[in-house]
Amino acid sequence: MVERSNFSAKASKDLEIVEQALLGNEKAYAQLLDRYQDPIYFLLLKKIGNENDAEDLTMETFAKAFNNLDKYTPDYAFSTWLFRIAINNCIDFVRKVKVRPQSIDSTSEYHNSDNPNFTSPNPNPEDLLIKRQKSKDLKSVIKTLKPRYATLIELRYYQEFTYEEIAEELNLPIGTVKAQLYRARELLAPLLTNKYK
Repeated sequence: MVERSNFSAKASKDLEIVEQALLGNEKAYAQLLDRYQDPIYFLLLKKIGNENDAEDLTMETFAKAFNNLDKYTPDYAFSTWLFRIAINNCIDFVRKVKVRPQSIDSTSEYHNSDNPNFTSPNPNPEDLLIKRQKSKDLKSVIKTLKPRYATLIELRYYQEFTYEEIAEELNLPIGTVKAQLYRARELLAPLLTNKYK
């Protein structure tokens, strides 16, 4: 294990904040988020080129990091560990996006991405039914979270409030809103995994 004295001032400060987070200090999570959200987002945006995907992957990165914070060891700086999670998320995302269902005649000129009119943009009735059922299931799972987390999820993902609007609505600092949203997603992930096993 690397001694703290071998770290830069920034890395040493990160380590202090991580230790506070592991003790349950919510403000420490918000601090980590404030320190690294923009660099992670811009790294992912540069790799992927899509703002929405970069934002989602940034959220996933922090959710994974916060969920596994007890597994972080200071053999490397916290930032190195966090950026590795972001890069791995990015690699997984790119693999998923590139894997598309192949048609029987995958060499057909009609099946390439240059012909967007080949498939109907309208989902079939079965897909709509599945989507509605999943939405209903998701809402029931969200209700099992603590009220503050359920409220944050509701405002952000169902009412599509911005972080600023949520902060104003709940009278909270924006850093707290972001940190608690990550925590809410982190708590939600295993519940959903169990639901769809």
